[in-house]
Amino acid sequence: MPYFDTASSAPLHPVARQALQASLDEGWADPSRLYREGRRARLLLDAAREAAAEAVGCRPDELVFTPSGTRAVHLGVSGALAGRRRVGRHVVVSSVEHSSVLHAAGDTATEVPVDRVGRVDPAAYAAALREDTALACLQSANHEVGTEQPVDRVAEVCRAAGVPLLVDAAQSLAWGPVGGDWSLLAASAHKWGGPAGAGLLVVRKGVRFAPQEPADERESGRSAGFENLPAIVAAAASLRAVRAEAAEEAVRLRALVDRIRARVPELVPDVEVVGDPVHRLPHLVTFSCLYVDGETLLHELDREGFSVSSGSSCTSSTLTPSHVLRAMGVLSEGNVRVSLPLDTTGEDVDRFLEVLPSVVSAVRERLGAPTATESTGQEPSLVVDALGKRCPIPVIELAKVIGDVPLGGTVTVLSDDEAARLDIPAWCVMRDQEYVGEETAERGTAYVVRRLV
Repeated sequence: MPYFDTASSAPLHPVARQALQASLDEGWADPSRLYREGRRARLLLDAAREAAAEAVGCRPDELVFTPSGTRAVHLGVSGALAGRRRVGRHVVVSSVEHSSVLHAAGDTATEVPVDRVGRVDPAAYAAALREDTALACLQSANHEVGTEQPVDRVAEVCRAAGVPLLVDAAQSLAWGPVGGDWSLLAASAHKWGGPAGAGLLVVRKGVRFAPQEPADERESGRSAGFENLPAIVAAAASLRAVRAEAAEEAVRLRALVDRIRARVPELVPDVEVVGDPVHRLPHLVTFSCLYVDGETLLHELDREGFSVSSGSSCTSSTLTPSHVLRAMGVLSEGNVRVSLPLDTTGEDVDRFLEVLPSVVSAVRERLGAPTATESTGQEPSLVVDALGKRCPIPVIELAKVIGDVPLGGTVTVLSDDEAARLDIPAWCVMRDQEYVGEETAERGTAYVVRRLV
């Protein structure tokens, strides 16, 4: 069964499995103790730190291991803010950061917008920096659409302003070190084929940093508690292993992803491939299908043997659109993220492309999606009542009647689903119609669309 969701968690690398077993046998003792078993554990810990530091491109004494990537982010943000508390508490983030970064930054953070492919403008970061800005955060590559960010240029902007930059490198570290003069970096081992329960945080020398955990004698207070040494050793070993394979695998997987990017719009009508087509991770592609419920689509693909994920509102417990897709202004409905593991074959991709059209067609038919022959009338304007119905139903109803008004006529869609605020304007972009805007309504929101074609 092809597993196409390595962006969520990569399968355990064989090297990680071997290192994990070996360290369970040799690294079970407390590395802070001076007897033989403790010294052996300390040697393993120091070797893992050196290997990870080499992969990141930092000094070993700048790197600490954490229980997870999320914990690394939270420790990095809180420590940097505490270290620069005299400057202020203002934080600058991009609007497409991982939720762990957004939550750590707080509600008062300034969000820098992105363009339609999910990329930030370094000039916008420069404009967002203030005298009381204590920290800026930017991911190296987006976790939902794969777009790579201009970290090196943003780091220059932040350095010139005297503001440290924290980079969330969870998605990209397997493919190479993060360039630029950044100040802090966080990552998570299970994203590159290491075990869950291990992350890393790098704090460059010279960065003001005050750890916000109770300190003890370990690591001068920077890594309190007994380290999960087997997970740490396996994380470092697998990072070194995937880096050794990265150049060759990146070329191979990029070719497979290019095949998906090119073929999906040819095989499935009304599909938008999102994210930067060039500056992107080599193994990840995301596309949105009109008139498709994301949760249903993922279940049907799972029935066909493919494990994929989605940033669609339909797969969220909050029933709201993905903040990444909202920031990009693209469709949230029918959103599919495919992220290929290292052992993916061309045959796996070909079978996915063979299965996808019939799965999408079946889901659309089940939801009552429009066909090319359904638009026949000539009413000057129409109102569609989609109150109480979740997306993609409001968009489906809009598509069914848009041809029933003359050119220049309008359709007003009444909806109380938050996803409609994103999906209706995005539908207009895809179908070359004009999104007029929102109007007040007794219930929900009225979305007005003018027919242009």
